[in-house]
Amino acid sequence: MRAMPAPKGPRANELIDEPVVVVIDAEGTNLGEMSIDDALEAALDAGLDLVEVSPNMKPPVCKILDYGKYKYQAQKKANEARKKQKTVDVKEIKMRPNIDTHDYDVKMRAIKRFFEDGDKVKVTLRFRGREMAHQDLGAKLLQKVRAETEGIAKVESHPKIEGRLMVMVLAPL
Repeated sequence: MRAMPAPKGPRANELIDEPVVVVIDAEGTNLGEMSIDDALEAALDAGLDLVEVSPNMKPPVCKILDYGKYKYQAQKKANEARKKQKTVDVKEIKMRPNIDTHDYDVKMRAIKRFFEDGDKVKVTLRFRGREMAHQDLGAKLLQKVRAETEGIAKVESHPKIEGRLMVMVLAPL
């Protein structure tokens, strides 16, 4: 015989298996400790459900309320919290070691805009051909980027070379 799966959410009415519980009525008044049978009868008299709101207490705390409305409110609260949650994206900016000043300024404006949106920025420097012999130019360029964003961002991953790429990750403060 298979066991019944545990219901999602707090236990209610006959599912509460404690002999003694602390009961709070629908208005929020503490009725004190009582047997589970008396608590269920009080909930039935009020036309509501007995819901276990704090199961880890000894004895557990139960409240007399409308269980359907309680689950609906909890679901709405969870959805609201999920809406307010910000996902952090990693935006990538690609540069070359001998980038022109205007192009550099455009890239820096984009980086600052990404930080304002709360996103991380991965600055990638691509070396081609003989540029690999002048990796110090790339390191200087990344140091310049770091210096310009010092007040609004911190270095999450220091510049490191991955094949023909030099990569640095910045995160907003």
